[in-house]
Amino acid sequence: MRFIIVRSSLCQENCPEWISAEGRITADTPARFRKILKKMGDRKLPVVFRSEGGDVDAAYGMGRMIRKAGLETAVGGTRLNGCLVQDTLCDAAIAKDGTAAGYTYSAGAYCFSACPLAFAGGTSRVASQWSFIGVHQITTIYNRVRVSYRIEYKIVNGKKKEISRKEIGRTAAGQSSSTKLGKKANAALTAYLKEMGVSDQVIDMMMSATPDSIHIVPAADALRTGLMTDMLAYNEWPGMPLCAPDAAAETVCRRHPAAAAPVAVAAPVVAAAPEAAGAPAFKASAQNTAEQASESLPKTQPMDFLLMSNGNCQEECKQWISADGDITPDTPARLKAFLETLGGRELPVVLQSNGGDMDAAFAMGRMIRAAGLETSIGKTQLPNCPKLDPRCKTSIAKSGPTEGEVFAGGGHCLSTCTLVLMSGMPRIVGYSNIGLVRPTTAEYTKFFAYFDEMGVSGKTYETMMLGTSIERGNIVRSQALELGIINGIIPNDEEPGLHVCGPEARESLRCPRKAEAEIVPATASVN
Repeated sequence: MRFIIVRSSLCQENCPEWISAEGRITADTPARFRKILKKMGDRKLPVVFRSEGGDVDAAYGMGRMIRKAGLETAVGGTRLNGCLVQDTLCDAAIAKDGTAAGYTYSAGAYCFSACPLAFAGGTSRVASQWSFIGVHQITTIYNRVRVSYRIEYKIVNGKKKEISRKEIGRTAAGQSSSTKLGKKANAALTAYLKEMGVSDQVIDMMMSATPDSIHIVPAADALRTGLMTDMLAYNEWPGMPLCAPDAAAETVCRRHPAAAAPVAVAAPVVAAAPEAAGAPAFKASAQNTAEQASESLPKTQPMDFLLMSNGNCQEECKQWISADGDITPDTPARLKAFLETLGGRELPVVLQSNGGDMDAAFAMGRMIRAAGLETSIGKTQLPNCPKLDPRCKTSIAKSGPTEGEVFAGGGHCLSTCTLVLMSGMPRIVGYSNIGLVRPTTAEYTKFFAYFDEMGVSGKTYETMMLGTSIERGNIVRSQALELGIINGIIPNDEEPGLHVCGPEARESLRCPRKAEAEIVPATASVN
């Protein structure tokens, strides 16, 4: 295993650093890791593992050092700047002092065999749905040695008595191995897991796979047993440190503390979009692949609601509710106030959000389901607004609906926004991005109770979190249909939200809701 202190190249200042730990764990790995800790001083840098495993006793030693130093751990790979894809940790990118600049990725990263034991040492232990934690039986190697001695005796009362013994040679006499976990090995493993706050149920997982196979630990089991303490969100990456309780919004860290809820108003004023608490001003790759580096995270704002109209209500008046921005604790109150202004009109809700507060998403979803509203995903563009500010204040109507357009392309509903999406009656999607959200262990009960309430398959959802077809935090529409997150596909010649006509629409206007909404049923095949 090789250790490199890496500084993130995806930001400009106050950039986080981590310890890249890649390669096989050998008997001398703890000693080399100790040198890194000494070099690091008082800094508490996360350790990012990508390893096939190795020596179990060395993994114990490394895990204990990590825990004593109070470090976090993550599963992920590191790519140094200027290195080729086939040599991501090239020597040329490493400075003389052993440091480098680069970024991490989750897709395909792994922590197998003895690696999870070292990983368990982290005070916080995280991985994403694109990486793998795997365990199998511990193999104990027995080396047989033939030892030769020179022994001197003397005869005392007719009996031979040894007076000296000196080793004069050793020769190898073969080797044997066993996967049976003896009492001593079992006691050592059980004690170590207990020390690290991990359930001994992990031992059963280990024993279920032979040494030449691997048991991939589902994320739900890793969280339940304490092997992992949290799941990385779509916009978080391995090595991103856990936020301090008082972390500022611009701090590059994960799990930002909840911001104070702004005052709820029925018609919020839209200002220039500030940075979201969960989307700091740095270039980040949600999930880097071998062929892809980074991209800028979009600037967002707390979710607001606009009554939109596609065209002049004297001629055409298809209307929808545009719900754009981050879900904050006060979002349900603002949605409730907005719906009251509609006087009971059942207009589609078109979502565009990176997600946000989970409890607020639950409340929004229940409110939408109770009102019997349709949900979909789309990017709403107001007239005369620049692309970087598609909701500019100057284009919002002072009263009545605001004219604009809506597009499925470029639309996204990620993380907890998915919880709101699944509440629609119906819930339909075009060519937009549907994201995933992983609950913490404490949130599991209410998370899947909500799923049952909305008629979504929680069991299939858990399985899909580890599916190989998942890319960059999104799922394809066929998967969303299978889960029940959506129950229809918007035809290619239509856009989200344009299924309900306004009250003044002319009779000749084609209104899919007045006839039969042309929505592809869930049984239809999709790309």
